[in-house]
Amino acid sequence: MSIWEIAIFTLVKILIIFTLMMLTVTYLVYFERRVSAWAQDRLGPNRVGWEGLLQPFADVLKLLLKEDIVPEKADKKIHSLAPVAALFVAFTTYAVIPFGPSINLFDYNIPLVVADVNMGILYVLALTSLGVYAITLAGWSSGSKYSLLGGIRSSAQMISYEISMGFSVGAVVLLAESLRPIAIVESQGIWMWNAWIQPIGFITFVVSAFAETNRLPFDLPEAEPELVGGFHTEYSSMKFAGFFLAEYANMIISSGLIITLYLGGYNVPFLDISSLGLAQWLVVIIYFGAFCFKMVLVLFFFLWVRWSIPRFRYDQLMNLGWKVMFPLSLFNIIWVAVIIMIFKL
Repeated sequence: MSIWEIAIFTLVKILIIFTLMMLTVTYLVYFERRVSAWAQDRLGPNRVGWEGLLQPFADVLKLLLKEDIVPEKADKKIHSLAPVAALFVAFTTYAVIPFGPSINLFDYNIPLVVADVNMGILYVLALTSLGVYAITLAGWSSGSKYSLLGGIRSSAQMISYEISMGFSVGAVVLLAESLRPIAIVESQGIWMWNAWIQPIGFITFVVSAFAETNRLPFDLPEAEPELVGGFHTEYSSMKFAGFFLAEYANMIISSGLIITLYLGGYNVPFLDISSLGLAQWLVVIIYFGAFCFKMVLVLFFFLWVRWSIPRFRYDQLMNLGWKVMFPLSLFNIIWVAVIIMIFKL
């Protein structure tokens, strides 16, 4: 395959993934409103379009028409750059998450992932660690003490929980013996999922994912009773929408990582699809459908937790991160290493 053919196939995959991400993020907002209405025994959005299905587009139009206000004391360049940085991190991270096996198309073997790289997990960890800069710079550049406190909280929170997340991922890498996401999915097979093998690592990763995405009960950087609106207090119009979009995109990324690392990726549980002799296009649809179904379940869990558990205090957040999550994730990686060593002996 020539470099031009690789570039064309990669560009097509990028366009498909970007379109799916934008549609998913748009209707994830609607889905969250519906879940919150269900949890609080309300109707939810039901005015714009059938059952309120066009409400997300009405919200985008409203934000487009709003005035973009920048505080007089703000650093205008960094204030404008911060939401762009948040969106860049959110959308580029998905490049290494596989949503299906390789397919043969026009005599080309095409992996169903934008970038099938050997160091894919390190790529994800590196990009997610950059997300804190967008929030911290947004808070600092706004010229507001509330925004600054939100940015500082976010940096402390993300750094604290990244350690637990890194140890949890390390245990997965030890079992798979690879940093390549597709290899991690294949190592789990149809039933030996890492969620069953190392439940402690699974739990610590999920909790860390909540903290990394600033979702309740870990949304201390945006705590309205304390910080007005947190790091994005001084943002309006489409700049505010950029942070809003990045938050939901990060939820999708976190869900994709949870599925890839712990829930068997695109594999159908207890059913070897490739051995059924089905047409290739049908196999791809089944694998992609299985991945999407798992994604919907994990995203529903994200939304369900938000409307079920109250916000932690900041000291509780830090105590959980350093006194509970860190020791558990450290114990998990040591336990997995010992088990691997015993079985190899």
